[in-house]
Amino acid sequence: MKRILILMIIVLTIVAGYKIVHIKDTNNFQEGKTKKILEKQEKKEFDNPEYLEEKKLNDMIDDLFLEEKLGQMIIVGFNGYEVNPDFRKLIEDYKIGGVILFERNIQNSKQLLNLNNSIKSINSKNKLPLFITVDEEGGRIERLPKGSTKFPSNKVIGRVNDEKISYEIGKVIGTELKAFGFNMNLAPILDIYSNPKNKVIGNRSFGTEPKIVSTLGTATMKGLQDANVISVVKHFPGHGDTNVDSHIGLPVVNYDKQRLDNFELIPFKNAVDKGADAVMTAHIVLPKIDINKKPATLSKKVLTDILRNEWKFNGVIITDDMEMDAIANNYSIKNAAVEAVKAGADVVLVCHTLEKQIEVLQELKKEVNCGQLSMKRIDESVKRIIKLKEKYGLNNAVNKEEELKVVGNQKHKEILNKLYK
Repeated sequence: MKRILILMIIVLTIVAGYKIVHIKDTNNFQEGKTKKILEKQEKKEFDNPEYLEEKKLNDMIDDLFLEEKLGQMIIVGFNGYEVNPDFRKLIEDYKIGGVILFERNIQNSKQLLNLNNSIKSINSKNKLPLFITVDEEGGRIERLPKGSTKFPSNKVIGRVNDEKISYEIGKVIGTELKAFGFNMNLAPILDIYSNPKNKVIGNRSFGTEPKIVSTLGTATMKGLQDANVISVVKHFPGHGDTNVDSHIGLPVVNYDKQRLDNFELIPFKNAVDKGADAVMTAHIVLPKIDINKKPATLSKKVLTDILRNEWKFNGVIITDDMEMDAIANNYSIKNAAVEAVKAGADVVLVCHTLEKQIEVLQELKKEVNCGQLSMKRIDESVKRIIKLKEKYGLNNAVNKEEELKVVGNQKHKEILNKLYK
């Protein structure tokens, strides 16, 4: 009996030992298997261009201080043919994301080239390049100096109604802008000229029908993009059927969503579907869309619900100038800027006054610090901005004078002549 008991103990010990060794071996096998899977996944991720691009963007965002992030969210204007101390301060101290030039900044070809080169040189110490932007629509809204190719209004182009010519015009404009050092154009207009009393749009529109505006506007956008210039389509959700100029008042459009979908929004939806990189907002009230009667620029119903969520647009949303009377006469500009960001805008345009530009940046910082604007929301916009700058290869390299040879050349004039055949 005693021998049997000893034998049983020996057998149980052997079995227990086997189980322990077996479990240990199994655990080692599972750990090794898991490690190999993780290594394989990691290798797969690092071989994936989308993963690498996302990681690069996130690293760039993590490298920015709050002030630098907020600076990226504003495009400013200034006075003069040269960089003045106020504008230099905005670049050096506030790390602004971009600049817009107007007629007040442009004297002649050499001066414009030198101005854009000096802007880039001053910005070269900052972490990110600038949007250097302009309104070059053709017709009565043109900024480029004498000697550049001067196209007629979009109304004239709309009468010709040739998609290929519209594309070529966009590419010519983009090519000449690029030669001067611009990388962004606030064009084309996608507003439908459906109200004869509308003087602010008028002949800036391609026409009175959605199809013409949609087709020609998107073709022009594509031409600009293929010249490696960012096209900002405007004025979303449509400024065509207003009789008030938003530079001096606040227009109201009393249409419901169904009407907008079937008319005003058609050109914008087409542009988004065909790869629009950026959209500019209109300072117009749509009371049947936003019962709070906020201008589209400040309306989450318009910018986030329609443009972001319904249309899945993940490009950059830029406001029209916040110093226009449609905003300035009805809101504090700094508060309106915050509302625009909360509504879904990524970049706020403040074109004139240094004090207003600084107030906007300070108010955004204040809202972040007190928790009214989350860092997540700020990072969303900054990510879109950096992504767009990376896509177009923006940098601080200066342009050479010889690059201006393309401006107003015979090839470009031939495209202009096609409009009058």
